[in-house]
Amino acid sequence: MTDTIQSAIDYMQETRDQMMEDYKALLRFPSISADPAYADDVCACADWIVSQLSALGFENCEAIATDGLPVVYGEWLKAGADKPTVLVYAHYDVQPVDPLPLWHSEPFEAVIRDGKIFARGASDNKAGVWGNLKTFEALLRANGTLPVNIKIMFEGEEESGSPSIEAFVEANKERLRADLLLNCDGDLAPDEPQLTYAGRGIVSAEVRVKGPQADIHSGLYGGLVQNPLHVAGAIIGSFHDERGRVRLPGYYDSLKEADAAEKGRIAAGFQAEALLEGAGATAFWGETIAPAAERATVYPTLDVNGMWGGYQGPGNKTIIPAEAGFKVTMRLAPDQDPRVVSQLLKKHVEGFATETVTVDCSIGEEAWYFELETEGPWLEAVQSAIEETVGRRAQLVRTGGSIPILGVFNRAIGLPITAFAYGHGEGIHSPNEYLEIDTFFTSLAAAARLYHNLGQVTG
Repeated sequence: MTDTIQSAIDYMQETRDQMMEDYKALLRFPSISADPAYADDVCACADWIVSQLSALGFENCEAIATDGLPVVYGEWLKAGADKPTVLVYAHYDVQPVDPLPLWHSEPFEAVIRDGKIFARGASDNKAGVWGNLKTFEALLRANGTLPVNIKIMFEGEEESGSPSIEAFVEANKERLRADLLLNCDGDLAPDEPQLTYAGRGIVSAEVRVKGPQADIHSGLYGGLVQNPLHVAGAIIGSFHDERGRVRLPGYYDSLKEADAAEKGRIAAGFQAEALLEGAGATAFWGETIAPAAERATVYPTLDVNGMWGGYQGPGNKTIIPAEAGFKVTMRLAPDQDPRVVSQLLKKHVEGFATETVTVDCSIGEEAWYFELETEGPWLEAVQSAIEETVGRRAQLVRTGGSIPILGVFNRAIGLPITAFAYGHGEGIHSPNEYLEIDTFFTSLAAAARLYHNLGQVTG
């Protein structure tokens, strides 16, 4: 089997240039799930991936319809009943590209420069899709078979909160039955490899404050008609105290402190300097609440992500706007039920309505926290593959982000979950997103070893 792995790795290197050129076809799809205007592009991307799976010899390949955007499914079950079945997860949808003027090249016309490939989705998370397809191609080319049974589940709604995924999983439990879920949404830097083992839940919402029937003259109506922007500002100002602690009544009622072992693991994996540099900041906020490492990963948050209302053009326009609004996301701690927290937010926000303004809080995504394996043979298969490839094992880290599908699998199916990522990149969710090509190919080599290792897990 060692010869097979090396043959697969050699094949990846021999086809390196062509592989990256072919990757551009996947990156060309503007598969932006959050914007309904791109729904057809998301579906076209799903169909393209289905064709790639079919060409590799996978069976029962299809873009399965959901209440929203499709899930790509395919299976290769020829390894035998004595081999594990691995459900491989990644997502092919991407974030919006705004602000477009900050991009140095067209976001959906991938460009290779300085050893990096630049495009929206190049790292997050089309690398997870493409990396798996190319790993399977190399292993099949080397040995004519795969070391494990594979089921593919590539999601098309991750970047919009996975609104349809829980219903999809519940309806397809038998089809998704496996021994392990392998999450391939992440980042792997060979110099400092890390594996995410847990993350926070999430609630998102949009708030609209409506007042007069149209924008009105501030000289005639100022002081007479309540200004929706002032109400929106008051709501936002009510969210935190001066230390940064969230002031929603009941918000912390279910919060439990992490135990000593978990606090140690969180502290060990926290990269304060990198985060400060990434933010262009000199210090963190809210130091009196808890250590920064815990606030960034396991404590709940509430953030306003965007706000609008009134005149935004050059000069001045003396009006009281008819409407104002803002968007909110809340990252949730392990013991917080997103359905409860969303209602706490809604009650608090809508309590600012008066006789002259209406306030509506529309809840979007509601997702639980997730937890992956922190020990055992599945994780060991990943760690051994990484160690053999880059010379060190990955550090286990908790992320402050959210991956809704993993929380669904934790609760709905109870599959053991471990993670593996394809390459390292930057600019995720920002302009000029890129994937380092060398680290991508390092991950491909590790992936060939990983699937071999997973095939050795028994019981």
